[in-house]
Amino acid sequence: MVMKDMSLEKQRSFERFQKLVGDDGLQTLNNKSVFILGIGGVGSYVCEALARSGVGHLILMDGDVVDESNINRQILALHSTVGRKKVQVMKERILDINPLCNVQVIDSFLDLDLAILNNYDFDFFIDCCDTVKVKEALLTYFNKKDNFLCCLGTAKKLDPSLLEVTQLDKTYNDPLARILRKYVKDNHLSEKVKVLFSSELPISCEGLGSSAFVPSSAGLLIASYVVRYFLQNKKK
Repeated sequence: MVMKDMSLEKQRSFERFQKLVGDDGLQTLNNKSVFILGIGGVGSYVCEALARSGVGHLILMDGDVVDESNINRQILALHSTVGRKKVQVMKERILDINPLCNVQVIDSFLDLDLAILNNYDFDFFIDCCDTVKVKEALLTYFNKKDNFLCCLGTAKKLDPSLLEVTQLDKTYNDPLARILRKYVKDNHLSEKVKVLFSSELPISCEGLGSSAFVPSSAGLLIASYVVRYFLQNKKK
């Protein structure tokens, strides 16, 4: 937990959100730390929404740079940011939204041993990476913990209304979910882990075709889940 001597409720930037969650709720969010792995189409919108919700500490991990092909779906991707490190661009954007946010960046990809996670204190971990083996390792690391959410596939989708946060064992029509369900069963892990998935059948296309609205909607749904998780568990 990150404690700061500040009062977000005195900033006009957050006054509309404060009306929804109250002074106590806003301070609760300001005292929370969230680790976001993967600052891409989904992860960048997670960061955006959490920053605009007053979360006080964000840890961003991604070893990639902004590519021109990211522009159609990643909020940090502009022609002016192509070639720059994603974590650094996202940090600058977050601080332009909330200068009081404590933003840590890890400019690398996550190794399968996950040892680096032991160096950080966080209240919630969001997996938005696209590497299956890393997702499997995270499912083992966070087994039976409720402060973890794994984002499944958002490519080859066009209908954001079919996105939802649910348990891994309740997913369907998602090839990645099928792989992860088999992994947890084979390794005797909990299938109750929270995931963001789409029930839309993947569209047949060349490569990982992706839209502007499905990854972004997924990121906003994840951020909403995490904010509500914190507000519902204020005493933790």
